[in-house]
Amino acid sequence: MAPELPKPEVVHGQYSGKMTPFLVFSCMVASMGGVIYGYDIGISGGVTSMEPFLEKFFPEMYAKMKEDTKISNYCRFDSQLLTAFTSSLYVAGLVASFFASSVTRALGRKSSILVGGTAFLVGSALGGAAFNVYMLIFGRVLLGIGVGFANQSVPVYLSEMAPPRHRGAINNGFQLCVAVGALSANLVNYVTQKIKGGWGWRISLAMAAVPASMLTLGAIFLPDTPNCLIQRSNDRQKAKLMLQRVRGTADVQAELDDLIRANSISKTVKHPFQKIIRRKYRPQLVKVHRFMSTIVTSLMATGSTFISMLVVDKLGRRVIIGGLSKGYAYIVLVLICIFVAGFGWSWGPLGWLVPSEILPLEIRSAGQSITVAVCFLFTSIVAQTFLAMLCHFKSGIFFFFGGWVVLMTSFVYFLLPETKNIPLEQMDNVWRVHWFWKRIVGEVDGETEMQEP
Repeated sequence: MAPELPKPEVVHGQYSGKMTPFLVFSCMVASMGGVIYGYDIGISGGVTSMEPFLEKFFPEMYAKMKEDTKISNYCRFDSQLLTAFTSSLYVAGLVASFFASSVTRALGRKSSILVGGTAFLVGSALGGAAFNVYMLIFGRVLLGIGVGFANQSVPVYLSEMAPPRHRGAINNGFQLCVAVGALSANLVNYVTQKIKGGWGWRISLAMAAVPASMLTLGAIFLPDTPNCLIQRSNDRQKAKLMLQRVRGTADVQAELDDLIRANSISKTVKHPFQKIIRRKYRPQLVKVHRFMSTIVTSLMATGSTFISMLVVDKLGRRVIIGGLSKGYAYIVLVLICIFVAGFGWSWGPLGWLVPSEILPLEIRSAGQSITVAVCFLFTSIVAQTFLAMLCHFKSGIFFFFGGWVVLMTSFVYFLLPETKNIPLEQMDNVWRVHWFWKRIVGEVDGETEMQEP
């Protein structure tokens, strides 16, 4: 029998405040970090389907596409160099996310966002001007550094700035911006692929500088979060003034007290990556690793769409859908829409929201770095192996990924507590009343916590 899943009975204090124009503007600027990530996801798939781009940087694969008519369609695009172009961003992002943790903790969320925007800006310039594959991949590595810093700092920034009852909506704005970035990239690719002369791909890559510039310039004027201010400087008055400005009320003492308490604990932690592996933080660490499954669902959609983009005009529409009748074709279309919609309202945004809100201040920066690193690690693995897996598994690859979706859905149903409307610095209480995690975390006395090294 499935275990009973009781709802938390802990009563959490609520803070005063409202949505203010200052808060909305700050979060909109920070969310541009999602646009650069989404733009890169969308632009790379479109660019790698442009024949002039393939002919210039991947001539062997381009020649195989043109000349070898006997090779299976599943294996036609099995090029390790081409997948290296894609996965190099995620490898760079993985490494950069750990450096971002130190920058975010020592210099603030704003500084990490600024570094991310600057690196992405330079990378987009190199990509647009690339004259060989090495310059192309180096530019993509810089894009990865930018995405690594942005994805590490932006979700944390949004969760810390948002009032508890609006935190979900504000943080989900990051995934909305990812979608906007991907849509923008597809529109750009649609226009640039028609440019005569074969240089449209340069515009597609260089246009990444537009959202990167907006993020970089905007980050200069961004305020740091109250949590960050009190963590870095321990200036309670400065943090209180920022809270009052963000919340639109002078009554912020309850929230400030929680920040002060969380900061007192945070000051005792010198090595957050060592701290996060302790038993007390086991629920958060497991959740941070589990949410890499978000990338499984997104790559199912992205990978299959990528293959379709490459072959649809060469093989024909009926071949792509397997010669389906009109009725079956509509069924496939409906199922695809259900899949995309399900991802859009669940794993897409919540894969970023939940890890950023369940981490206590003392390990928040380290935990978010692990979130990004795990995400990019498995993204790079799947990106590097997807075409080879497709060649060997054929249609079975979708059942393979579907199994992971079933696994991660079961995990969430049984092991993820509800975090709605719970203040960030009171989040540790939800683990103590959860049917499973309370056995591992137990009741932690406040004084004992303060004395931990």
